[in-house]
Amino acid sequence: MAITPKQFEEMQRRMARPKPAPAFKAGIRPTAAGEIIIGIDPSLRGTGWGVIRTGKPQAQALDYGTISCPAGWERSRCLARISLTLRDVLVKHHPEVCAIEGLFYAQNLQTALIMGEARGAALAVLAEAGLEIFEIAPRKVKQAIVGYGAAQKSAVAKMVQRELRLTETPGADAADALALALACSHERGRFGLVTAKRV
Repeated sequence: MAITPKQFEEMQRRMARPKPAPAFKAGIRPTAAGEIIIGIDPSLRGTGWGVIRTGKPQAQALDYGTISCPAGWERSRCLARISLTLRDVLVKHHPEVCAIEGLFYAQNLQTALIMGEARGAALAVLAEAGLEIFEIAPRKVKQAIVGYGAAQKSAVAKMVQRELRLTETPGADAADALALALACSHERGRFGLVTAKRV
């Protein structure tokens, strides 16, 4: 098929135009100021959650807590509580993004299965709400918040308190959830210094 000289010139102009360099990793768009991120640290007996709003000079904690289930409860009752509580949190704060703890190595198969159930209950609610969901490995979260991948939970909690300017140190599960949200915020704002996987 023949083309006119004018069409040929237009084609050359388009091909000569420089392509913009990607500003972030594929699948991870940069964080927007004021974006609301929820972090989830799933566990059958104590699922931590924390909601932050990104911003400058620092992020702000909107709400956080732990979904506690007594040892005597059946697993199905705990899973129902996790789902119902997270639905209430999503309705209250309308987060756009979720960071959930990535799978970790468990020596006990039964423990791994139970953790998977709690994680599944959370993921189903988050997906139902249409959130962007990313998982971050525990070591990567510690590295992002404390600067050391094998940091103790207490060190993570203290750094979360400092970064969010909280009046008190959050409980361990809630602190881990807030750390997940912060690590996700760091990645989206700094173009991928922490590895997050889209779920």
